[in-house]
Amino acid sequence: MAGFLTKVKSFFAESYDELVNKVTWLKYSTLQNQTTLVLVASLIFALVIGFVIDKGLENGLSLWYKSSSSTVAPTK
Repeated sequence: MAGFLTKVKSFFAESYDELVNKVTWLKYSTLQNQTTLVLVASLIFALVIGFVIDKGLENGLSLWYKSSSSTVAPTK
């Protein structure tokens, strides 16, 4: 059991050392700019796709119901 705990402690110590000393982190301003870009692009993409799907379904269903209503005989 002691060997296992030593390995776990070593793992966390090495992980911390790697994150602090070996990883190159972005500058905060760069991170902000890239995050803003991703958010804006995602919003535009969502709005465009949502609009296209909404209009496509609206037009498709409108055509479907117009064509099916003309083939059904009216009931009295």
